Amino acid sequence: MIGSLRGTLLERGPDGHLLVEVGGVGYRVMVPLSALGPVGEPGSSVFLHVHTHVREDAMILFGFPSADERYCFEALIGAHGVGPALALSLLSVHPPAALRRAVATDDVDTLTSVPGIGKKTAARLLIELKARLDQGGEDFEYSTGIERIDGPRAAVRVALASLGYSSDEVREAVRELPEDGTEQELLRLALRTMAGAR
Repeated sequence: MIGSLRGTLLERGPDGHLLVEVGGVGYRVMVPLSALGPVGEPGSSVFLHVHTHVREDAMILFGFPSADERYCFEALIGAHGVGPALALSLLSVHPPAALRRAVATDDVDTLTSVPGIGKKTAARLLIELKARLDQGGEDFEYSTGIERIDGPRAAVRVALASLGYSSDEVREAVRELPEDGTEQELLRLALRTMAGAR
């Protein structure tokens, strides 16, 4: 499973794909449209947090400039009726802070501004995302809308997600962790918890 890519940007497609060369191999990665500008011009160095989506007929890479965007993407595709394309459209229009604000305030209109999401779908999605997206806590400042993903607990969350654990599993494992400890200590504890749960 590919969790991240660091390489040279070869191509930036208007349909939302990047071609990133890593060690002589070109990886085609789908990204939110909002990420096309920030990644820079072809020839520049690029780093992406990656979600590897495996289907019977294909393996598709979805890339994000931040770990939080990948976390939100995985929370979205875990919701009923939301596939990768729709999740990518949501993140193209609404960054994680705006998405969390919409969920916290039950803002149906914000979600229906995304093509393909009607009012019924938006209402159901808000309910599901309340359970899937962390609403408050140590890793995000919701009141100001400013993302804060530093600290050992946040690093553990990113590490577990990159290892392929689901958003629900990651949230439960991080919830059980003590408040203090180094990233390595907390990661060991979280992996022990994961092993006992499976």
